[in-house]
Parts: sequence; C-alpha cells; structure tokens
Amino acid sequence: MKAEDKITEQASHYDHLEQMSVEELLRHINEEDTKVAEAVNKAMPQISALVEAIELRMQRGGRLFYVGAGTSGRLGVLDASELPPTFGVPETLVVGIIAGGDKALRHAVENAEDKEEQGWRDLAAFQPTTDDSVIGIAASGTTPYVIGAVREAKQQGLLTGCITSNPATSLAAAVDFPIETIVGPEFVTGSSRMKSGTAQKMVLNMISTTLMIRLGRVEGNRMVKMQLTNAKLVDRGTRMIQESLGISYDEAERRLLEAGSVDKALA
Repeated sequence: MKAEDKITEQASHYDHLEQMSVEELLRHINEEDTKVAEAVNKAMPQISALVEAIELRMQRGGRLFYVGAGTSGRLGVLDASELPPTFGVPETLVVGIIAGGDKALRHAVENAEDKEEQGWRDLAAFQPTTDDSVIGIAASGTTPYVIGAVREAKQQGLLTGCITSNPATSLAAAVDFPIETIVGPEFVTGSSRMKSGTAQKMVLNMISTTLMIRLGRVEGNRMVKMQLTNAKLVDRGTRMIQESLGISYDEAERRLLEAGSVDKALA
C-alpha cells in the first residue's frame, strides 16, 4: 500500500492551520475527535470477536501481548502497565512490546519499526505458547516490525489480532481478527498520534477492561482486586468496604490494610 493510498496519510480537511486562532484550532480538533467513537462503534463486531477468542485462551492460562511502534507501541505499553495496579493481575499477564525497547517510550529509535524480523524476536523472548494471543497495533497497517511479529506468531499457533486505521492492509491480512477503525484524515496531515491514536486507546481500553471483568477481576462495578499502591487507592478501597458492610471508615480501613485487598476484606 503506497503512502498516498492510506487514509491516514491523506490531506487534512483543514488548511492554513497556522492562520487559525487558538479557539478555531481547538474547535476543529474537537470536531474531528467526535468521529472517533463512531468509527470504533462500527468496528464493534470485530472487537467482540477478538475479545471472545482471547478470553477462551486466557481462561486456559494464556497471556496477551501488544506489539507496536511509535505512538501505537506506547499506547500498548500504557494499557498493559495499568492493568496490574487496577485489577491486581501479574505484570506478565498482559505485556506491551514496543519497537526499539523501553528507550522508545520516551525517545524515537531510528528505523526500529522497519525491521520486520525484530518484532518476532522481541516477542519470542517471552517464550510464547499456543495459549497466548498477540495484537499488533499500527495506524498505517503497514509497519514491518508489527507485521513480522504477528505473521510469525500466527504460524507458531498463537491467536492474532490487530488495530489499524486503514482498510484492507497487509497487517489485517496477516492476522486472525483484524480491527479497522477508519477515522479519516488527521487534522494535521499524517499525524496519526491524533484520531488514530485516540481510537487505539479506546479499543485497547475496551479489550483489556472487558477481559479483566470476564476473568473475575471486578465485582459489581468495583475494582475489588486493585493493588493498594497509594493513598488514593487505599481510600477508594476503604470506602468500598465501608459502604458494603455499613461500618465506620476507620474500621473499614483497618480491615482493608489487614486483608490486603477489598475482596479479601469482604470475604
């Protein structure tokens, strides 16, 4: 797919941005952002099919890997890193892999995304099994690092999916469950950190949160297995226990700290 064929590379619907006022810029960016939720909604059947397939494997002890480069890789690492404190799961259950390694989280690593064979090498370091699942994330749908990772993963028997902002891409063709969120041209031409990135963040939130709920990490609507890593989370857990048991705040806090988690304190 040539760059000019990609929707993510097409010219913005707006021009002369440098001549716009602050209010105009913000309003037009927001106007474009309203299209993201609609694009995600259209992809709901694809998202649902992928989540259901991943759940079956995770119920057997499988892990989930996100593989991406640049913004896409950072969003995958972000989503994965938030799950242990939020849902009390091991850091090894959902893993984010980014082209160029951890250095690429803060600094661009030259040509890292162009090395097709490196994607699988980085994934293979985790000794994946056929119970594991991999989601490749690439707005363009043509990133060699990501395609190489999912293509080899599929050949090795892993479940594969992807999130992309272009239709009928090489990445989508390489996986079992493609998700295409077609958000249209970016406000700043080619800047896929904007609408495409927002769509990726939304889909990753949906996938991981749904999986955590299905795996029993939520009761009612509460994060009863969250890690008590700061005062805010201790306070949140204390109030959950206080409300559920009808006891004083101090007593609820004592029980929480003694038990180590909300669900254990309520048991």
